[in-house]
Amino acid sequence: MTGGNIKYRMANDPDIPQMACLRAEQWGIGTEDHWEERISGYIRGDMNPQQSLAPRIIYLATKDEAVIGFIAGHLTKRFGCEGELQWINVAPDYRGLGIASRLLQQLTTWFISQSALYICVNCAPDNAIGQKFYRQHGAESLNEHWLIWKDIGVTLSKHS
Repeated sequence: MTGGNIKYRMANDPDIPQMACLRAEQWGIGTEDHWEERISGYIRGDMNPQQSLAPRIIYLATKDEAVIGFIAGHLTKRFGCEGELQWINVAPDYRGLGIASRLLQQLTTWFISQSALYICVNCAPDNAIGQKFYRQHGAESLNEHWLIWKDIGVTLSKHS
């Protein structure tokens, strides 16, 4: 697959089924219905991660109107952080094209607009791909399951 004609934008309610499909396929946990409910609840504010705050956003990567990736984040107080990256997914056929990095940059811009610089993300220690991605983009270990960016704006500008 090529990276041409990929567009980035904020997600809307009609995008939820495609995001749910991508999430269900990649995680193998829960059905598409399960993920539709979780993503809808997250957007509406009915599904709240621990210590999350109301402001939240989801950005998409699309090709020919199909969702090929997305990233979600919100403000938080968890671990003293100001923001949290909730989910990031890129369809397997589109990995390695810089889509995840571009989505992370979109979310970073939103965090900065919210005056949130100290950002955390949950990543299992055995998730080698996730650990590598976050560390390549300047995240550091907080504990066994969490990584942080102490100033995501400065850190990502150095690693972009």
